[in-house]
Amino acid sequence: MESRPVTAAMHVLTLTPFYPTTQDDANGCFVAEPLSALASLGVRNSVVVGQPFYRESAKLHSAAPSAKFVRYFSLPSGAGLPTAGAFLLARILGQIRELHLSHKIDVIHAHGPLPCGHAAMLLSRELKIPYVVTVHGLDAYSTRQVSGRAGEWCRRVSARVFRSAGRVICISEHVREQVFAGSKNAATAVVYNGVDAERFSPAAKEAGGPPSLLSVGNLIPIKGHGVLLRAMSAIASAHPELKLEIVGDGPERAGLVRLACELGLVDRVRFWGRMPRQEVARFLRECTVFVLPSRYEALGCVYLEAMATGKVAIGCEGQGIEEVIRHGSNGWLVAPESTEQLAAAMSTLLAHTMLRRYIGEQARHTILNGFTLAQQAEQLLRVYRESHA
Repeated sequence: MESRPVTAAMHVLTLTPFYPTTQDDANGCFVAEPLSALASLGVRNSVVVGQPFYRESAKLHSAAPSAKFVRYFSLPSGAGLPTAGAFLLARILGQIRELHLSHKIDVIHAHGPLPCGHAAMLLSRELKIPYVVTVHGLDAYSTRQVSGRAGEWCRRVSARVFRSAGRVICISEHVREQVFAGSKNAATAVVYNGVDAERFSPAAKEAGGPPSLLSVGNLIPIKGHGVLLRAMSAIASAHPELKLEIVGDGPERAGLVRLACELGLVDRVRFWGRMPRQEVARFLRECTVFVLPSRYEALGCVYLEAMATGKVAIGCEGQGIEEVIRHGSNGWLVAPESTEQLAAAMSTLLAHTMLRRYIGEQARHTILNGFTLAQQAEQLLRVYRESHA
C-alpha cells in the first residue's frame, strides 16, 4: 500500500480504560492532559473511554478534553481480561467506522495492551488504520494482575498486540525492558510522561510553620506507606514538630491508620483520602519534602509533579523514576523497603534548608528541560508520524 503524505494535522483515535471523571479527576490524567498540547500541534483527538458494564458508570470531568464513555460487556475479574478487547471492539466498531468515513482516522492510540490494545489491533485489521499502544506499568503482559491459564492467555494476546503495533510506547526504559522480555521484536519508543508545569509550579515563597512530609498515591502495599510510617516514627523525636500528610485512598487505609496509632503518630499523620488535582498541587507547594517509597513503579507521575513544584522528591532505586532523578542532585533515592535509609534521607533533608533549596531548583530545571506536556506531545506526534508512514 502506498504511503500517504503526512502533515502535522492528524486525526488520532484514543482508546483508553482510564480518564478523568467527576468522581476522580486524577484517573487517567496522564492520558487526558497531553491532548491539549497535541491539539496545539495540529492533532485532532477523538477519545473513547471503555468501561466494563459491571463497574459503576462514570461521567467525564468538566476540565478534561471531550471524550465518549462506552460501556461494553466483559466477564468480571481478571478471567475476562483476555477477551475484553474483542467485546470492546464489537461495541464500538460501527461508531468508529462512521467516524472514519466522516473524518479519516490516521492513527489509533491505545492505552494498555488489554483491553484497549487488543481492540486497537482488531480495529486496525478491520479498517486498515495503523495503531500504537502505550504501556503505563511494569506488568506489561498482565501476568501479575491475572494468574493461571487466564494469565497465560493475557500474555499471548499482549505479545500479539506488541508485535503488530506500529510502535509500543513505553513510559520508561524499565517498561521497555519488560516489553522486550516477552516480545523481543516489538518496535518500541520511550516517551516519558509530561507535567503541567504551570499548575505544578513552585510557591511564590517558602511555606512557614512546622516542617511537613507529603506522600501522594494509592494506599496499596507496593507504594510503601508502611515503610514511610516506620521511618517517620524513627525520626519523630528528633523532629518534634514534623507532620506527615498522606493523600490517596485504597484497601490499605485502615491498616495504615492502625499502624500510625501503634507507632504513636496518631496526632502527627493526617490521611486526606483522594483530593482534586488542584489541591494536590497546593499540597506539593506547601510541603517540605515529598516522599513515596514505592517498590514497583514504572515511572510515577507524582514524582515529576513534586519536582515541578521545586520540591525534593524521595523515590526508590531500581524503579522507573531512577531514570529521571539523579541522587543528591535533583532528587533523592533510597533502597526499596529500607526504613533506615528512608529515615536517614528524610532527617538529612529536613535538617539542611540550603540542600533542599538547591535540589528543588535542579528538580524544577529538569522538568522544564525535558518533561513538560509540550515536550511529551512533540514526541508523541513524532511516533504517530513514524507509525503512519
